[in-house]
Amino acid sequence: MSQEIEKLVNAQKKAIASRPKIGGFPVFADLLHSDGIMRNVWHLPSCQSTYYATFGTVVQQGNPLFVGAEVVPDFDRDALIEALRRDQRGEGSFPEFLESAWRAGVVSYEVDFAARTCVYFGANGEQYLEEYSLPGALDE
Repeated sequence: MSQEIEKLVNAQKKAIASRPKIGGFPVFADLLHSDGIMRNVWHLPSCQSTYYATFGTVVQQGNPLFVGAEVVPDFDRDALIEALRRDQRGEGSFPEFLESAWRAGVVSYEVDFAARTCVYFGANGEQYLEEYSLPGALDE
């Protein structure tokens, strides 16, 4: 295993172990950022994720949401927001969130760990930006 992959995997393990079930994404993201990961880009439905870090760039290939051809769903901002809120309430797994985001028309999303933002993209240029903060943290 390369040094870059080992650093990413170790950062992910630490962040997953410390993530609370409810409202856990900001904690997870902050821990990744503290380990040098600057941004993360996901592509749906392939579930390919690219991590851009101070120590290098690493691509991880997850299990795709389906095999074969599918029509890309129309971008549905309200359905995406509901999927985000379910995840924030600790309802469901991360793969379930990815499936819900895909059904809401998300083809990719980018997390900027320094800016604490997530931007979700539809196939026709649609975007939804969500800011996040640590639980109990004051705005900086």
